[in-house]
Amino acid sequence: MTRLTQYRDTAPFGAENEIRDHAAIAAALAPTGVRLERWAAVELGDEPSDAAILALFAEEIDRLKARGGYRSCDVVRLTPDHPQRAELRAKFLSEHVHDDDEVRFFVEGSGLFYIRGDATVHALECTAGDLIVLPAGTRHWFDTGARPRFTAIRLFTTPDGWVARFTGDPIAESIPLYEGAA
Repeated sequence: MTRLTQYRDTAPFGAENEIRDHAAIAAALAPTGVRLERWAAVELGDEPSDAAILALFAEEIDRLKARGGYRSCDVVRLTPDHPQRAELRAKFLSEHVHDDDEVRFFVEGSGLFYIRGDATVHALECTAGDLIVLPAGTRHWFDTGARPRFTAIRLFTTPDGWVARFTGDPIAESIPLYEGAA
């Protein structure tokens, strides 16, 4: 279930609010420019190929490409037995921004986006069926959890794909890490 926990963005970094209603979460994120939508989740079965996953959501992907000018997409998966799960987790755990929108549709599993807004860090647990669009320049970080389990479709406007500029702000070290549902 999608969940938003809001933290103060200054010490002490205590949780101030938790929201579980999808419409209320989308409304709470709207002032940050972040868009959250709910798409129908689909049972994947036994490890479908990336091409099969993209084909399942082709209509929705085409609609997003037309609306946002996205030119490419791919599928990213992370499982508890992935040999590089710790390195991949660490890669996303520092606050950063992108010159491109960060667009993710969670096909299965879950992950936690931390989004900095006005005096608030919005910790958004995305689950299967969630589409999140973080506008270019949004300060954020992402946690897969120690035992990650998710499959997501990513969309990009540039051919370079995921390119981050790290802010150097240590705030991500002060907010609780994601334990995940895995």
